Amino acid sequence: MTDQSKPYRRNAEVFPDTEWPEGMERVALAVEYLGTHYHGFQTQASGVTTVQQTLERALSAVAAEPITLVCAGRTDAGVHATTQIVHFDTLAKRPEKAWVRGTRAQLPLDISIRWARPVVPSFHARFSATARTYRYLISDRSTYSGLVHQQVTWSRKRLDEEAMRAAAESLVGEHDFTSFRASQCQARSPVRRIEHLHIVRRGDLLVIEVKANAFLHHMVRNIVGVLMAIGSGEAQPGWMAEILAARDRSAGGVTARPFGLYLVAVDYPVEFGLPVSPPGPLFVPEPVGGLA
Repeated sequence: MTDQSKPYRRNAEVFPDTEWPEGMERVALAVEYLGTHYHGFQTQASGVTTVQQTLERALSAVAAEPITLVCAGRTDAGVHATTQIVHFDTLAKRPEKAWVRGTRAQLPLDISIRWARPVVPSFHARFSATARTYRYLISDRSTYSGLVHQQVTWSRKRLDEEAMRAAAESLVGEHDFTSFRASQCQARSPVRRIEHLHIVRRGDLLVIEVKANAFLHHMVRNIVGVLMAIGSGEAQPGWMAEILAARDRSAGGVTARPFGLYLVAVDYPVEFGLPVSPPGPLFVPEPVGGLA
C-alpha cells in the first residue's frame, strides 16, 4: 500500500513532473494473452488494435477513470504472453478480485488477468525487473498444424536439437549482442546477460527457453532464426559464435517468425511481494527449466 508520509514521484513515463497525490495507489497485474490478432503490446499512434489499448479500455471501465499502463516487455505483433507484468496508478479503490474479475468481463477471450496486487510506488514493471524468460515453440513435423499454426512456428525440415544446443552454448553469459538486435532497437547498450538457454524436444515440438536480465529488440527471434538454420543443417554450430563476435546485424541471418514466441516469466526482487507465476506448460508435458 502507499506510504502517504513520503512525497513519492509518479511514474515519469506516464505522469511526468507530478508528485504522488494523496490516495493514489499503484497496482500490478499479471496478464496472459494470445497476440495473434494484435499489433503488439504497445499502443500505437496509427490507432491499430494493441494489447495495451484493449487492456486500458477495460481497466478504465472498472476504475471509472482513465488508466495508463506500463509493461515489463513490449512484445511485437503476433507474440504471446503467459505472464506479462504491468502496473498502473489509480485513485480508484477496488479489491484485487475486482481488478481481476471486473476487468476480465470487459476483455475479449484472448486476454486474461491472472492476478492483481497493490504495490509500493517504487515498483516499476519494467525497471524493477531483474530477469525475463521467453519460450519459443517450433513444430518440425512433416506438415504444419491447422490448429495451432499461429501459436507455434513450423519448420519444413527436421531440426537437429543437439547441434542447436552446441550452438547455444556460446550465447550464455554476458555479451555484446549487437548481431542479434534489430536495426530500430533503441537500447542504449547492446550488452545483455543470458542466464540460461535450454532446448528440449517433446515429440515433434522443440521448446527453446531463454532467460536473461533484459532483451534487445528482436533478440530472441534473431537468435532462434540462427538456431533454426543450424538445426536444419544449413550452417554449423560454430556459426553462432562467429555471428556473436562480429557485432554486426548483417552477419546474423534471418529473424524467426513471431508466432511461436511467448513471454512466460518476469522476475522481481522478493521485497515487492509479487506472486511467482509458473510459466505454464505451453504444450510441454514436463517443466523445461530443469532440463539442459
